Amino acid sequence: MSPAIALAFLPLVVTLLVRYRHYFRLLVRAVLLRSLRDCLSGLRLEERAFSYVLTHALPGDPGHILATLDHWSSHCEYLSHMGPVKGQILMRLVEEKAPAWVLELGTHCGYSTLLIARALPPGGRLLTVERDPRTAAVAEKLIRLAGFDERTVELIVGSSEEVIPHLRSQHQLSRADLVLLAHRPRCYLRDLQLLEAHALLPAGATVLADHVLFPGAPRFLQYAKSCGRYRCRLHHTGLPDFPAIKDGIAQLTYTGPG
Repeated sequence: MSPAIALAFLPLVVTLLVRYRHYFRLLVRAVLLRSLRDCLSGLRLEERAFSYVLTHALPGDPGHILATLDHWSSHCEYLSHMGPVKGQILMRLVEEKAPAWVLELGTHCGYSTLLIARALPPGGRLLTVERDPRTAAVAEKLIRLAGFDERTVELIVGSSEEVIPHLRSQHQLSRADLVLLAHRPRCYLRDLQLLEAHALLPAGATVLADHVLFPGAPRFLQYAKSCGRYRCRLHHTGLPDFPAIKDGIAQLTYTGPG
């Protein structure tokens, strides 16, 4: 390419970099730097985060552990977690609904798990599902470090598609009063329909879905709005540390099979 042609494209390149600078920063922090550190350290992001928590957080204090993870994500490595803004929405809804049983699909590092567990009513139980055994091992240690035992929080290792059909028989979950979808947005619709098919959603159940705007779950949202079985609300937020990148949590209220 000649210098003249390259210069002709320069204003376009600069415009794209300025307009999408937040997305470029996210790409660098969440993908490129993470991959480099994975290779150099031999540890996964979640394992490095847990090592930081062990040396900086107070055992038995879930609030301090959550704040430590937020600090690590902002100042060390981007964690791609729920973050404090969405976390406040989640805790408020758990406290408001006071669910006896909560199902979380996508434990990740255990951040949202701690948020839910803190807000559970007395006697409430949380089942959280993580498909990756190595990530689940980190989350298990974080949950126990925060002071929650298996009577309050049970971690199930497996894919949501395989776990959901056996929740009633193997984990004594007859109904999920509140569900958090926080795994893969492309799986949200499939798993919501699985929960319906296995009659795990009682009338009035709340289904929360993270990342419905970024990276997005359009088929899930379209189904929830058009099937006639849900009342829908969207809580608009930004990504943690990237507030200019718009995201949201969908709140669905199940009205029954129709």
